[in-house]
Amino acid sequence: MPFGLKNVGATYQRAMVTLFHDMMLKEVEVYVDDMIAKSRTPDQHVDDLRKLFERLQKYKLRLNPAKCTFGVKTGKLLGFIVNERGIEVDLDKVKAIRNTPTPKTETEVQRFLGRVNYIAKFISQLTTTCSPIFKLLRKNQKMEWNKECQEAFEKVKQYLETPPILVLVVPRKPLILYLTVLEESMGCVLGQLDASRKKEQAIYYLNKKFINCEQRYSTLERTYYALVWATKRLRQYMLAHTTWLIDKTDPLKYIFQKPTLTGRIAHWQMALSEYDIVYTNQKAIKGSALAE
Repeated sequence: MPFGLKNVGATYQRAMVTLFHDMMLKEVEVYVDDMIAKSRTPDQHVDDLRKLFERLQKYKLRLNPAKCTFGVKTGKLLGFIVNERGIEVDLDKVKAIRNTPTPKTETEVQRFLGRVNYIAKFISQLTTTCSPIFKLLRKNQKMEWNKECQEAFEKVKQYLETPPILVLVVPRKPLILYLTVLEESMGCVLGQLDASRKKEQAIYYLNKKFINCEQRYSTLERTYYALVWATKRLRQYMLAHTTWLIDKTDPLKYIFQKPTLTGRIAHWQMALSEYDIVYTNQKAIKGSALAE
């Protein structure tokens, strides 16, 4: 297949799905040219590998031995570390960010933000924290690294000293969505209670900076828009689970209790109708966990 074509990635992935469709989500996971065989026991792993090799041989596909690792409990997939605990940040990427010197040019600012954005789903309130740095990239903005930028820079590095582990979703258990909406940005974290039902574990972090027209929304509209945006990004999780929504303010409680809405809020309400979202507060969730 020639390089440079726009549809190369989609075509390659379509071919992989055609060849391994009956094994995907069971014995293997395939994304373009990244493949992982997963098993619960060593004996089962040998059987799964044999089945995979037979399939590769059937279609005359070859693997690069230098890039293959066998019989391990943890490995790198799509730039992240995957193991039985969940998904972790690649320590090489964390080291690259923590060793980054203070940016002095716009290009260096862009390089730093690009590295951080790659692991954004592991970082809470990233947009809010890095707001002073983002302002340096505005059109006709003078490159002036001030005290606020340095504090944000150091805060991100400090956060990455102990990056969180994102856990896998447990079927048939409700999700917890924390939503924080400010004037210029929003952030949320999707999580679940652990097996003891006393500790909350993160599944995914989301951050967004509002554009100018979104910043002019009322508090109610901005909060509702943030919820709609978050559900679109987390659709694959929320469609299959009840979601307990926790917001630090009360606008969403008003929306969930009001039967008739108009304008853009009515449109957003229709978009949310396919999800099972229950507005609650943190005390109610802890009380429910203790009761069960």
